[in-house]
Amino acid sequence: MSKPFWLFIASLVLLIALSAAVWRETHPAWREWQARYNAQPNVTPVPLEIHALVPTQTGKPELCVTCHVGIEEISAAHPAETFGCVVCHGGDPRALDKDRAHATLRGGRNPSALAVAASSCGQANCHGGYADAEQNHVDRVLKSLQATYAGGIAHVRYAFGAQKSPRAQFGVRAVSDASMVLPPKALRSLAPFPTNPVTGTIDAKMLSCLNGGCHLWTTPNKPSMYSYRSSGCAACHYVYADDGLYRGKDVTIARNEPGHGVAHRLTTAIPFAQCNHCHNRGNYDLRAMTFEWRDDLPPVARPLSAQMPPEGRRLIEYYQPIGEFTNCELELDCVDCHTAQEAMGDGHIYGAKQDAQYVQCQTCHGTPTTKPKTTTIREPNELALRRARLSGHAEFLKVGDRVIETERGELLWSVKQIAPNQFAQIGKVTGKIYNVPLVMGSKCTQDGKTQTSDYCHQCHSVVR
Repeated sequence: MSKPFWLFIASLVLLIALSAAVWRETHPAWREWQARYNAQPNVTPVPLEIHALVPTQTGKPELCVTCHVGIEEISAAHPAETFGCVVCHGGDPRALDKDRAHATLRGGRNPSALAVAASSCGQANCHGGYADAEQNHVDRVLKSLQATYAGGIAHVRYAFGAQKSPRAQFGVRAVSDASMVLPPKALRSLAPFPTNPVTGTIDAKMLSCLNGGCHLWTTPNKPSMYSYRSSGCAACHYVYADDGLYRGKDVTIARNEPGHGVAHRLTTAIPFAQCNHCHNRGNYDLRAMTFEWRDDLPPVARPLSAQMPPEGRRLIEYYQPIGEFTNCELELDCVDCHTAQEAMGDGHIYGAKQDAQYVQCQTCHGTPTTKPKTTTIREPNELALRRARLSGHAEFLKVGDRVIETERGELLWSVKQIAPNQFAQIGKVTGKIYNVPLVMGSKCTQDGKTQTSDYCHQCHSVVR
């Protein structure tokens, strides 16, 4: 090839590079995102310019909303004008280039992933670092059964003879409890599940289960209809639709790409459908060590009609045909009965669900000889009142009201006494008010001590 030819090629490459650089300068990506946002129906157009958010907590400008224009407020308890974006997500607040801005994000898209939660959600004066252990949510979650999966591991290993006792020995990660005194049935520590077990042993087979999305450290390996969720704190508090599609206003998030939450929004009013993305999708076949999907729902069966009424969908989507349920189980959401300490842990380590769970039928309904235990709300900043406000039901509870108290001293703010022998409950998700009938004074013949579900189902199961 002649020298002039190579000079021509080099000049052409340089011209293309310069043209590309000029185009990028005159057509930055953020301008395109803003134009797409403005093209959406029912939005107030924004000027095509760089937008800065200056959170009062730091006083430092953040340019995230230049591209993420229209993104939803994460929650009323985390206002963007106070906290901004970077305190939780990390990243470069001054970068307008996607790669630079996102290079140092905590947990990728999810700053609540358990591997990074301590440095995001668990920061001092956020959800960690308090003298009151109840407020150290991340520490509690890391010790919870939903994170350790200790019960599932112990159950399978014991059933297959890999350990001589059903007592939990391993967790997904190592965890320990430094408390001076442990509650009954609590464990001092769990060893990490071995990642290099001998090939062919039950432990080697269990690795596939531990990586399959059955605990808070992971998301489902093969997400499909009804199983979309995030991990860590967001597994519960960041709601996903059954189809995994985003329905918000942030145009940087694809609307046709499954695997996104419904909106950029945290909530404590967690609907049963969110819990259902992990629980009740099917059953494990312990002989084959495989998961058997429900045959009446996708991905095995065809999707339900979009025209089906919500009540009908709920009965089909949530409740397995083989199960028995009482009326409260059919009407309430999971969070209406399962407390924060049960779901997120109480700061101690347990090796089985029955050791961590303590809310029973008698907690709210009492027994033939006793009424439910109650406590009076005395201070406006008590935890029960804070939780009522956080869930958007501040009107339901006030100072002076008497609420149910569990055997471990946790107050059920959503169940209050409205008369000497009458209690009412508000649905945390729906806001619907329910009457809570008492066993005392009724014709119930239970012995007052047996509280297993099958015992109550003998009389109270609902025919569907």
